[in-house]
Amino acid sequence: MDTRKTGHEPPDPPEAGAALIREPDEPVDVLLIEDDPQDAFLVEEFLGETALSANITWVETLAAARRHLPTFRGCVLLDLNLPDASGMELLREVLTSAGNAAVVVLTGLDDEHEGVAAVAAGAQDYLVKGQVDGSLLARSLRYSVERQRSDENARQLRDAELHARENMRLERGLLPQLLLDRSPLAPRSFYRPGRKRALVGGDFFDAVDKDGTTHVIIGDVSGHGPDEAALGVHLRIAWRALVMGGVAEEQLLPTLEEILVSERTQEEMYATLCQISLDKGSEAPRIRLFGHPPPLVLTHEVTEVRAVPRPPLGMFPEPEAEVECFHFPRGATLMLYTDGLVDAYDGGDGTERLGVTGLARIVGGVLAAGVPVGELPERLVNEAEQHNGGPLQDDVAMLLVTHGE
Repeated sequence: MDTRKTGHEPPDPPEAGAALIREPDEPVDVLLIEDDPQDAFLVEEFLGETALSANITWVETLAAARRHLPTFRGCVLLDLNLPDASGMELLREVLTSAGNAAVVVLTGLDDEHEGVAAVAAGAQDYLVKGQVDGSLLARSLRYSVERQRSDENARQLRDAELHARENMRLERGLLPQLLLDRSPLAPRSFYRPGRKRALVGGDFFDAVDKDGTTHVIIGDVSGHGPDEAALGVHLRIAWRALVMGGVAEEQLLPTLEEILVSERTQEEMYATLCQISLDKGSEAPRIRLFGHPPPLVLTHEVTEVRAVPRPPLGMFPEPEAEVECFHFPRGATLMLYTDGLVDAYDGGDGTERLGVTGLARIVGGVLAAGVPVGELPERLVNEAEQHNGGPLQDDVAMLLVTHGE
């Protein structure tokens, strides 16, 4: 190597008075993959003459480099002609194995076209042996590392945006427009994701009026992530299709359980669920409760609906049990919710959960303060977060239906 130029012309020097590019405070880790000891020595000599602080690891073969590549972060300085590999195949393996590193290739005087091809294939830069000095070498390494970081940040941003859009699509599938135009029940829905996990959950709800009977469902697939959310979407859409298709009420949940078992990606996946069915003109809805927190009836007081809980769907398939009923007078509001609320801590030392009793206490206090039912969900979650000492760990879905007849 001598002291002339790289395959890429360096930027023009700054004009007088312009801010100079600042040397990085942290050293640059360099993995030098070069089989010629003289060229390796020149790299070390050139960098030693610059202000760049470089930690150089030198290996002579691809086989030796494989021990470093998977965990290496910094800049790989790669000779494209090694004893055990060469050319684009060599470069592709290094780029694949060292996904977190910048790669700068070294080419001979007669192989400058390889450098151009290497940049097109994913290398950050190329240098021609015999046309490099310390300043240009240091600049190439420094700029390549910074470009790699910039590219990685851009990739992470794109991934985050794609993830957010996918979460939004899943949430729209879990939380539909309710079909209650002819129902005596007036609905209010609410959903707040547990964003601390950055994963969409499997909370879902729906309500459909069919042939004079209003069916309401709320459920929660165990776990967090795309598989659980997708299963929740399957269950919600399947339940609506079954109701609108005229499937008998007593067959809705057994059929839904069959769908859950067939669609889940892991055997341990299950879903808690609460279904309410109310005939027009009646004040005695039917409730089916499968491992889910019981709903609350809001009148002048807050009353927990008492129902015998059955195992969640997908855990112990069993025949449909006897249907239970409860009193739901006209003018009252029925509050269905997922366990993100009752799993909140109830202040103190952070060992006691809020539970259904604690939730009913908070609901009563909020209503006693004159908060309208329409504003209850947002206020209730804020109160639960205060008791919890911070944001709730799990998603919260709520469906409030007021008996208007």
